[in-house]
Amino acid sequence: MDIEVLGGLSVRMNGVSITPTAPKPRRVLALLALHVDQVVPVAVIIEELWGAAPPRSARTTLQTYILQLRELITEALAHGEDERCTAKDVLATLPGGYRLEAGGGTLDFREFERRAAAGYRAMAAGDYAGASRRLSDALSLWTGAALADVQPGVRIATEAKRLEEARLCALDQRIEADLHLGRHRELLPELTVLVSRHPTHESLQGQFMLALHRSGRRGEALDAYQRLRATLVSELGLEPAAALVRLQRSILMANTGAQPVHPAVAGRQFAEAG
Repeated sequence: MDIEVLGGLSVRMNGVSITPTAPKPRRVLALLALHVDQVVPVAVIIEELWGAAPPRSARTTLQTYILQLRELITEALAHGEDERCTAKDVLATLPGGYRLEAGGGTLDFREFERRAAAGYRAMAAGDYAGASRRLSDALSLWTGAALADVQPGVRIATEAKRLEEARLCALDQRIEADLHLGRHRELLPELTVLVSRHPTHESLQGQFMLALHRSGRRGEALDAYQRLRATLVSELGLEPAAALVRLQRSILMANTGAQPVHPAVAGRQFAEAG
């Protein structure tokens, strides 16, 4: 079974899609895919589909959705060689819930985690070229927002947010590695887009300032700091982190020889000069 959630939802067996088009069965499959090889309790699926006030027919309706998924699985199994495997083996009913069995194949979100972890290890070892390469490789698995074509309930929305945070963390560290490699000019187009999408993300904003500064655009780097500070104060009631203030001061002093330091904690730490 091949599962993709880093973009649109795609679940395939023997090269055949088992992804339904109807919104709620699609949501059931997405939730099972996110927890593949694990039992997902019926109560959790019902909450995902109907929230805190499910209809009396919720369990019966869920069973109908499971049946629809099994029909798609049966069609896909017909294209395989294992005649003993049934749809109930792939989408199993267990006490209290259901479990989707991967049975091998590719899971893009787990592959992303594996590749990103290799990038983080390279970063920690000071291998910035290797970190940039491995993290770029991990990020290449993404084709859009997580589960972009699934109408999420609370459970899927939480999982999608977690995946997006992991993506942003990997992106932040890949940019940090590239800054260490002196690629500040090449980074500017990408960072310009990112800071627009994430106006309060101090790590990205700090990296943008540093890339501008090292590209000889000191005034624009200082303007970026002032925009960030105004946004943080007006939207969150916060002043910029101390490391960001130090970066601004180093730019004011035109300390171009300083080297960035990669973030120790995502969100409030970022690359800084001297």
